[in-house]
Amino acid sequence: MRVAEVIGNVTLSTCHPSLVGATWLVAVPLSAAGLSGKPGGRGESLVLLDEQGAGHGARIAVAEGPEASNPFRPELKPIDAYNTAILDSVEIG
Repeated sequence: MRVAEVIGNVTLSTCHPSLVGATWLVAVPLSAAGLSGKPGGRGESLVLLDEQGAGHGARIAVAEGPEASNPFRPELKPIDAYNTAILDSVEIG
C-alpha cells in the first residue's frame, strides 16, 4: 500500500467488459519527502481504478498488484492498482 496524490483522470474508449463505467485516475506515489512537500519526493505516475470518488489533488491510499483486485473477489477484474481510501491527513513521526 502506498500514498499517492491524484494528478488527473483517464478516459477510455474501449475497456474490458468487467470495467464498463469504472472511473480511472492518474496518481503520483509520494515518499516521506513528497508528503512533506519537498521536491524529489514523487514517484512515477500510475493509472488506477477509483470507486471512492477522489478528486484532483486528493491524497489516496493505493493497493497494487494482486491485492488491487481482492475487493472484487470472487469476480476477477484485470486491474493492477486500486484506490482503497481517500486520506484526510497523513502524519509522519
